[in-house]
Amino acid sequence: MYLDRALEYLADFSSRILSVVATIQITDIIDMALMAYILYKGIKIIRETKAQQLIVGIIIMLAVYGLSVVLKLKVMTYLFGNFFQVGLIAIVVVFQPELRRVLERVGRTNVKTVFNPGTRDEDLTQKWERTIEVIGEAAKQLSDTATGALIVIEQTNKLGEQVETGTVLDCIPSVATLGTIFFPKTPLHDGAVIIRDAMIHAAGCFLPTPQKEDRINKQLGSRHRAAIGMSETSDAIIIVVSEETGTISIAENGELTRGYTKERLTDYLRQRILHDASREVNITGILKYGKELINGRKKSEK
Repeated sequence: MYLDRALEYLADFSSRILSVVATIQITDIIDMALMAYILYKGIKIIRETKAQQLIVGIIIMLAVYGLSVVLKLKVMTYLFGNFFQVGLIAIVVVFQPELRRVLERVGRTNVKTVFNPGTRDEDLTQKWERTIEVIGEAAKQLSDTATGALIVIEQTNKLGEQVETGTVLDCIPSVATLGTIFFPKTPLHDGAVIIRDAMIHAAGCFLPTPQKEDRINKQLGSRHRAAIGMSETSDAIIIVVSEETGTISIAENGELTRGYTKERLTDYLRQRILHDASREVNITGILKYGKELINGRKKSEK
């Protein structure tokens, strides 16, 4: 009896699935693909920020509220019910910096990168390869002599405000040029170098202070604080060489990681600048592949 019911249920379920599949049109496929891509990008953006903790907290509270309703816990249901009525406003106020950063990331998204992330100008790629090697060698030499340095690699978010505070150079990067810029007591050594499109665009630039400076390790100097502040408000990659210890650090997404060698630094920059784009989900490529697959099947049927 139970086996017959199970088989009947499976037959009914499969027939429903088949009926739904039979009604799917090309617009539905495009709709689902776009929705999946948007969800993927949304999850990726959240995972790269502290907003992830906020989302996890909300999910836990929703689960507790649902459990309270099922178990008919009156006090818990009342408290959580009132919280969700006014709590969202409180969340927006309390987590305003994190939410703002998420929205800034969405706003910084390059349309060309979203719909065709695999494409990159070959000449620019070669320039970046050379520039990454120069940055790695320069950072090593500056680290060996404990010479303080601050190198900002601009990405999709343009840093015009910071460029205006410095001196525009627009020169080809070289180890000698970076060494000269950061040599102590030279006019530009205290500021940051901004690299745009694999070129040294400006030097002697001032960077913003961190939004939550009181939470930063007090042992970190002004360069590290400026690097964290810049990474909080942009998608730039900031390289810092400590004047006290010669330690090479990277600031990104408001976080500072330390102890890089030349090899680790260059590998990291290649991964972030050259290879990340080719690993993005490419809707255009998926649709193109699907079209080619369908056309191939039609030709084989003929």
